[in-house]
Amino acid sequence: MADQIKIRTLTQGEITDIRVLMQHPMETGQRKDERGQTLPLHFIQNFTVNLNGKPLIDGQLNTSVSKNPLFTFKAKGIKAGDKLTVSWMDNTGDKRQDEITVG
Repeated sequence: MADQIKIRTLTQGEITDIRVLMQHPMETGQRKDERGQTLPLHFIQNFTVNLNGKPLIDGQLNTSVSKNPLFTFKAKGIKAGDKLTVSWMDNTGDKRQDEITVG
């Protein structure tokens, strides 16, 4: 199973900064291992950010994104106690979902 998605928020006034770190190898399919064998493609294809179960962000990634991608977003109207859920699915069908309660 993939490592936990790290989600952090910082609210200043009406704006909340959301930082999401998705720990994933994001292999491009172009690197070779120590035996010269090409490492297979392995990357996050889709990710979503939901606020209290409603979609906030729905994105697609490809092999041009580096290992352990970090994204930051700004959103209005997020309050303390709201549930922020981040999930992803990669090209092998592996999935990860984590949730935080905004403090």
